[in-house]
Amino acid sequence: MQKITLLFVSTLLFISCQQPKTPADVLVLNANVYTVDENQPKAEAFVIKEGKFVAVGTAEELLNTYDVADTLDAEGKTIVPGLIDAHCHFYGLGLQQQKVDLTGTKSYDDVLNRIVAFQKEKKVPFITGRGWDQNDWEVKEFPTKEKLDSLFPDTPVAITRVDGHALLVNQKALDMAKITIDTKTTGGEILKKDGKLTGVLIDNPMALIGAIVPGPTVQEQVQALKDAEAINFSYGLTTVDDAGLSPEVIALVDSLQKTDQLNIRMYAMVSNVPEYVDYYLENGVHKTDKLNVSSFKVYADGALGSRGAALKEPYTDQENHYGAMVIGNDAFKALAKRLAASPFQMNTHAIGDSANAVVIKTYYEVLKNKEDRRWRVEHAQVVASEEFDMLNDNLVMSVQPTHATSDMYWADERLGEERIKGAYAYKELLKKTGRIALGTDYPVEHVSPFYTFYAAVARKDLKQYPENGFQKENALTREETLKGMTLWAAYSNFEETEKGSITAGKFADFVILEDNIMEIEEDKIPNVKVHATYVAGANVYTRN
Repeated sequence: MQKITLLFVSTLLFISCQQPKTPADVLVLNANVYTVDENQPKAEAFVIKEGKFVAVGTAEELLNTYDVADTLDAEGKTIVPGLIDAHCHFYGLGLQQQKVDLTGTKSYDDVLNRIVAFQKEKKVPFITGRGWDQNDWEVKEFPTKEKLDSLFPDTPVAITRVDGHALLVNQKALDMAKITIDTKTTGGEILKKDGKLTGVLIDNPMALIGAIVPGPTVQEQVQALKDAEAINFSYGLTTVDDAGLSPEVIALVDSLQKTDQLNIRMYAMVSNVPEYVDYYLENGVHKTDKLNVSSFKVYADGALGSRGAALKEPYTDQENHYGAMVIGNDAFKALAKRLAASPFQMNTHAIGDSANAVVIKTYYEVLKNKEDRRWRVEHAQVVASEEFDMLNDNLVMSVQPTHATSDMYWADERLGEERIKGAYAYKELLKKTGRIALGTDYPVEHVSPFYTFYAAVARKDLKQYPENGFQKENALTREETLKGMTLWAAYSNFEETEKGSITAGKFADFVILEDNIMEIEEDKIPNVKVHATYVAGANVYTRN
C-alpha cells in the first residue's frame, strides 16, 4: 500500500504532539471498516501492536494516543475482519492441485478426456482425481467403468465425485482392492448393473479403494498445505475449519506453523477413526495461536447428490430407496456420550432429515444439563419440523450456502415439493439457534467466500438464477452473512474472544477489499476481489 502523504501525517502529528503517547506498530487509516463489533460497528482507522488490534476509531484520536512506527493508507477501501471458512477441506484442496481436476465437466466423455490429458503429462502409476457430477451432465446417471477399462487396462483409476461421497474406479483398481460381485458392505453401496460391477462405490465401500491408493510423500503433503494456503489467502480467508484430518497431518500443520512456513490459522477437526479418538481423548485438546484441535468430525450419512443422504421417507426419484447412515445409531450415541464427558466438540455431517433427526436428538439427550458445548451439525441440509423444534443455542448449525444454489436444479426431484421446504433453511436455522456458521465445503464447492456471500444473500447461482432467488425466505441479510463468515464462525470454534471482529485485544487478521461488499449491487458480489490479506498484522497476500 502507498504511504499516507507526509503533509497529512505531519498535520496529525502536530495535533497529537501535546501528550506522551503509547508506542505501537501500525496505524491503518483512511478505511471503510466494518468491524463486526456491535459496540462500534464502523470505523475509519485502527492501531496494531505485536500482531493484535489495540485500538479502533478515527485517525485523529488514535494518533493522539499512539506513537506508531508505520502507517497504512487504505485509500478509502473497505476492510472486514479476516474471513473464516467454517467447513472446508483445506488439505484436500491442496492435494487436489496434484490430481486430475474434474470440476465443471459437462459429460462423462469430458471426464475421460481430462484423465487422458492428465496421464499423458504426469504418467502417474495410480490415477486419482475429483470433481465430476453426473447431475451436471445431459445423461444424469452414474457412469460405468467400461470406457475407463478400455483406456486404462493396466493403470488403476479412482476418481471421486464432487461431494466426496461416490467413487468411480476401473477394473484394475477393483482387482487390486479385491472387490468382487460378492463383496459385502454396510453404510453405503457397491453399485451393480445386469449382475456386474459398475465401478461406482458410495460412502463406506470407498475405504476399500482408499486402502490401496498410494499416500502422498511428506514433500507432497507440505506442498499441498502451502498450495492451499496461497489459494485461501488470495480470497481473504485467514482461518479455515478443516473437516476431518489425521493426527499425522495435524502434526505436520503444527510443525509448519511453528516454523512460520504456514501462517494460516486452522481449526482442525479430527477424523472419527477409533485410534484417533483414543489418542486425542488421552492427550487432550491442543491449542496454539494458529492451531485449534478440540473437535471430532463424524459422518452420520452420505450426500444428497449421490442419494446417500439418509431420509425418513424414500427418495422421490428412486422407489424404496432411503439412503443410508454411515455410522450405526448405537455407535453414534455411544461416541456422543463419550465425547460429552470430555472437553471435545462433536461435529457431525448430517444431510438427510433422518440423519439430522438422529444427530439432533442425540445431541439434545447427551448435552442435557451441560452448558455452552457448541456441538455442531455440519450441513444440516434437510431438517424436519419436529427437529427444528429441538434446536437451541447449545448447538451450532454449520452450513454452506452455495450447496443450496448448486443443488436447487435437482434437489426437489430427490425430495419432492414438501420436503424441499425444510431444506437449506438457513434463516430458520438462524432463528432457532441465534448464530449460524458459514463455509464452502470446498473442494466440493468453489473456494471463494464471495460466492458464499452471494448465495446466502441472493439465493442465486453465478448465472443469477433464479431471478427471485431460491426459497428466498431463507436468505440472510448482508450483516448476518458477514457475521456468519467471521464472528459466528469464530464462535463455533470457541475462538470469538481472539478473532472474528476488529476489536482491541484480538488478532490483527483483516482483509482489504476492492469493493464495498456491504453496499454494492447484489449481483456484483461474486466478483468482489481481495486487495490484500493480513494475518497478525503481517501482509500475506497482495493482489498483483
